[in-house]
Amino acid sequence: MALKDVKPTRSELINLKKKIKLSERGYNILKMKRDGLILEFFKVLETAKDSRGALGEKYERAAEMIAIANTFEGAIGVKAAAMSVQETPEIAVRQKNIMGVVVPEIEASRVKKDLHERGYGLLGTSSVIDETATAFEELVEEIIRTAEIETTMKRLLDEIESTKRRVNALEFKVIPELKEAGDFIKMRLDEMERDELVRLKKIKAKSAKAEA
Repeated sequence: MALKDVKPTRSELINLKKKIKLSERGYNILKMKRDGLILEFFKVLETAKDSRGALGEKYERAAEMIAIANTFEGAIGVKAAAMSVQETPEIAVRQKNIMGVVVPEIEASRVKKDLHERGYGLLGTSSVIDETATAFEELVEEIIRTAEIETTMKRLLDEIESTKRRVNALEFKVIPELKEAGDFIKMRLDEMERDELVRLKKIKAKSAKAEA
């Protein structure tokens, strides 16, 4: 706010005081929101660490099992077993709210299947195929879980950064400028009041001389 644009009037001073009070209230609310979001972020971060570890383990297990299955059953046998699966996973994405931040809530069904749901004949395949299928089903479940957590983390982090910028703008720019404008108006009003007193004294002195 440029001081040259500030009108040194009492009504303007009253308006500025209202703006300062409103800005300080907004600052306190945003600061509490920022702190709350940071706490929520670190909670999700702990879950994310566990999820990333589990995802790595399940990926390694799935890679190990597909290599074993290819060795025992051959690439064609593994592909035939994979193509036998009729039911595909279903994913439902809903939304939930964390302190005003909309994050996804992912629910998957039909990822893990019983032996009879996989479509291939039990007599025509070995237990290696079953173990491989289980390993990949568990990997898909972990990928879905990790996707939900990672997306939640990103959205929380974006909101934290946005809130921090607004808090800093209020703390270091908006409120100081409003207070500076208020101080300027008070100073100008005091000067005008002193000038008015001097003017009145001069008028009074002239009147006294005239009467004499």
